[in-house]
Amino acid sequence: MTRVLGVIPARLASTRLPRKVLRELVGRPLIAHVYAAARRSELLSEVLVATDADEVVATCRALDIPAVLTSPDHPCGTDRVWEVAQRHPADVYVNVQGDEPFVTRGHIERLVRPFAADAGTQVSTLKIRATPADVASPNAVKVVCDLRGRALYFSRHPIPYDRDGRSGVTHFKHLGLYAYTAAALEMFHAAPEGELERVERLEQLRFLEHGIAISVTETDADHRHRHRGGFPRGRGASGGALQHAAVVSAGRRPTRGGGRVRHPSPA
Repeated sequence: MTRVLGVIPARLASTRLPRKVLRELVGRPLIAHVYAAARRSELLSEVLVATDADEVVATCRALDIPAVLTSPDHPCGTDRVWEVAQRHPADVYVNVQGDEPFVTRGHIERLVRPFAADAGTQVSTLKIRATPADVASPNAVKVVCDLRGRALYFSRHPIPYDRDGRSGVTHFKHLGLYAYTAAALEMFHAAPEGELERVERLEQLRFLEHGIAISVTETDADHRHRHRGGFPRGRGASGGALQHAAVVSAGRRPTRGGGRVRHPSPA
């Protein structure tokens, strides 16, 4: 594996919060913070912003951030990464969502690691131990895996279901960061939306419905929050200030105990 390309899908016409990626966050647009976070990983050969808007391209270029214009018709970020793959060859493509300024080098290392360990890996993602609030919330996607660390299913419902009310059942929350091969992206883009994907509104289920295994690696750092040790400081802002601004800018409501309202990922 010689080339790993980071792609930041950045849809300007976000359904939940239009123009989110250009909202100013401690003096810079949100997309600039996401790019800076991704560039801290030495594993990424290059990082590109993939957007549907000339305005985002112009903003990125003014900040010396590589950006490419993609179709406005893509329904999700994975399709936007697929389009980038048509013009930018790589061994692995890492999808960093455009509203995730707290992605870390550790996240990216864990995403890429399965491809180096097993040449048959086509898709990878991350999980973290779920809090009781996560387990109960349909906005926090849960994942269950087989003994080899491959996803069996993703659901908004609490899985596994604790029928007998036993204590000590471990639930895992899925973190919406992905890495894929070009072949996996081709399959995803060509395949129709599956029934499970349609019902759960979870695009990753398309891979499972079409027989593509997803490798899932555990992490202890949530990509929605400043990790232990603090987030690298922005221009004149503490990590805590950046965290609060990012939550507000992304349209997420801070809640007591670190909970949050999670919405479908932007395309």
